[in-house]
Amino acid sequence: MSERTAVPGFSVVSGALVHRVLDGAHKDVVRVVEAAYRLHGAGETVNPPSYFLRFPDRPSARIIALPAAVGGEVRTDGLKWVSSFPENVVAGLPRASAVLILNDHDTGYPMACLEGSIISAARTAASAALAADRLCAQRPRPTRIGFFGAGLIARYVHAYLVGTGWHFDDAGVHDLSPGHADAFAEYLHGVDPEPRITVYPTPQELVRAADLIVFATVAGSPHVMDPRWFAHHPLVLHVSLRDLAPAVILDAVNIVDDVDHCLRAGTSLDLTARQAGHREFVAGTLYDVLIGQTRVPANRTVVFSPFGLGVLDVALGRYVYDTAREKDWLSVVDDFFFELRRYG
Repeated sequence: MSERTAVPGFSVVSGALVHRVLDGAHKDVVRVVEAAYRLHGAGETVNPPSYFLRFPDRPSARIIALPAAVGGEVRTDGLKWVSSFPENVVAGLPRASAVLILNDHDTGYPMACLEGSIISAARTAASAALAADRLCAQRPRPTRIGFFGAGLIARYVHAYLVGTGWHFDDAGVHDLSPGHADAFAEYLHGVDPEPRITVYPTPQELVRAADLIVFATVAGSPHVMDPRWFAHHPLVLHVSLRDLAPAVILDAVNIVDDVDHCLRAGTSLDLTARQAGHREFVAGTLYDVLIGQTRVPANRTVVFSPFGLGVLDVALGRYVYDTAREKDWLSVVDDFFFELRRYG
């Protein structure tokens, strides 16, 4: 390494600044996410398994570390450290919180710490919107959307669908908490008054009423068991990964973001593989769909199950960092790295 190699400045990027950069940039974010998927599919990323920190005294909670490196023009490494504490919802707080660390490609020095929950929600929603668009290439575009789960991720998925040109005649909501379902229905009506909005008291009614279904729950194990509910062959964005029973998975065409990642950690696909003894029910990855290698039929239920790759967080975090720097919005922490001379 050259003696003149510079240590990057270190910036702390607040959630307010992340929101400032991403607000209204739905199409740009989807492009960033698609580019990251293409790099990942082409082997230009490193995305190790996620690491789960669990707590015997708080069994519903976990903190997950997602390390990743993105090549191509992004050339950035990083780590998302994201917590999921479902009991927060009872106290009126969001379930998840996160930070994202970006590391300089050449020196390895951390260059920024970004508030990560907005980035995580945005990349999740952009991934869902991208998949919905590409998986509808061979089928009529859905006009009836249903949200199973009424939290922040559902809100972001709706915003990214609408922000990338989707229009719906009907919108349905179901949540285990009637109050949350009603509040989300009010939100939907406030941002888009055109669709007919219905709060469904049962899961079956919601599933049967929609041709695009978004699962965005905190379920730890399958609770939607009957494949007959999906006889109308909807497109399913299985964002929360653990809602569908193996019978539903085996009856569908399954697209994932990464096979190895999705078939682990007790996901619906992991449980299905253990039960079936094979992985043949996975039709392909979103990258396969993007490059035309996998096509999905119009006469089958299609389920997209994205594990949520760390490379997406790193790529989108780098986009936020670069945009803020170009606009002179970054605040650099002076003297964050102090011991820079090897011998003092």
